[in-house]
Amino acid sequence: MTADGVVDLHLHSYFSCDGDYSPRDLVSMAREHGFRAIAIADHDTVAAYPEALRAGEEAGVEVIPSIEITTVFDGREFHLQLPFVNWRSQAIRYIVNYVAESRLKEARRRVELLKEQGFNLEWEEVWEKCAGIPPLGVKIARVLLEKPESRQNPLLKKYYDSDSQVFAPYLFYQDYFTEGKPAFVPKNHIPLEEVLRLAPETEGVPVLSHPGAYFQQTTREDLVFLKSLGLQGLEVYTSYHQPEQTELYRRLAEGLDLVVTAGSDFHGQIKPRVYFGLIKDGNYDMVEKLRERKS
Repeated sequence: MTADGVVDLHLHSYFSCDGDYSPRDLVSMAREHGFRAIAIADHDTVAAYPEALRAGEEAGVEVIPSIEITTVFDGREFHLQLPFVNWRSQAIRYIVNYVAESRLKEARRRVELLKEQGFNLEWEEVWEKCAGIPPLGVKIARVLLEKPESRQNPLLKKYYDSDSQVFAPYLFYQDYFTEGKPAFVPKNHIPLEEVLRLAPETEGVPVLSHPGAYFQQTTREDLVFLKSLGLQGLEVYTSYHQPEQTELYRRLAEGLDLVVTAGSDFHGQIKPRVYFGLIKDGNYDMVEKLRERKS
């Protein structure tokens, strides 16, 4: 490491609905792994705070307030992090409420369409499993596949095969929730452009998550345009990227003067191959550079 201390700037707690661990659990794991700093960037919520900050102070781990916002840009779903966000700000509450409403409508419609396909799934059981947090598609798939009776459904047989069971929720998502599939619901997320416009009011530093993810496929032209709107950083080191993608986005970030960041996107069981500490390329210099970009 070229800077003092390892960091992971993209972790999810159980406030993401599809995460398994409490903010305090994540801080404990960070301390056990010798991390200097972490950012808990839950999907569309800042509910991890202030608990995560208190846990960090007690454990001697710096916790950087963050969030990962589900947005839409050019017809694609883009995820945007806001490290150093003021989680009490009016602007972030507006964004959270906007996204929660759109995610709730999307999730309800997905469940309706699955029922029309003959699957035994009720909205109430999905909602209960998510503890009142609007679920993403992978979580809906997980709830369905965890039902004992689902194993008897011939339409679901392939998701229980030993070779695919680990990734079953993601395979189901691709088979049913993507465009052109039986339970596809058009995206109605908050526009990425609007979040970038509001970012200074949140005090967060806009960082684009996993640009090479299959649902984003971010181009140089995308990055040039988004930088003109206020994008400040790019998650180059991530569990989503193959080595060639990491190198591509590292060069793009450096060429466009975007802060290079690192984050594992750790959730827990739903991403079994993404274990805590998987991404070791994060260093504290990234935190310092992000801090310099604060509005």
